[in-house]
Amino acid sequence: MHDNGNITVDNASGEEAPEPPSIRHWIYSALGNIKPEAEISVRIVNTTESAELNLRYRGKEGATNVLSFPADIPDFVESALLGDIVICAAIVRREATEQHKALEAHWAHMLVHGTLHLLGYDHIEESEAEAMEALETATIITLGFPPPYLSIVEETESP
Repeated sequence: MHDNGNITVDNASGEEAPEPPSIRHWIYSALGNIKPEAEISVRIVNTTESAELNLRYRGKEGATNVLSFPADIPDFVESALLGDIVICAAIVRREATEQHKALEAHWAHMLVHGTLHLLGYDHIEESEAEAMEALETATIITLGFPPPYLSIVEETESP
């Protein structure tokens, strides 16, 4: 486990993953000025653990790319604790390949996505999804990666 201040990274997957300094950089970029002092725990997992957590907490079968667990702290309690991000290395790698994205760019996107969920953003309603995607895209571009939804749009628009 790697701990550096407010963001703890634990690679429990047994698979290759980005280095903790990169993970922290991507998360801090998503936090921006909204909550820069936030405490977040990142756990990188295998498909078995991802599937177990996805079923237990979301009622959905199978492994998923990223899960966010916001801290359940009452509003009247001052705390920097924001929550936990669980990310599946194998799913991120598979999606990057399927979507023709650089692996590092997809890792950054999924961690930014998970962080935004911890900050209260969601994509259930279309208007919320558009706002979240715009913020994700702006953050990813600022980090020097291409827009994260570009290759998905291009694939769906192909004849």
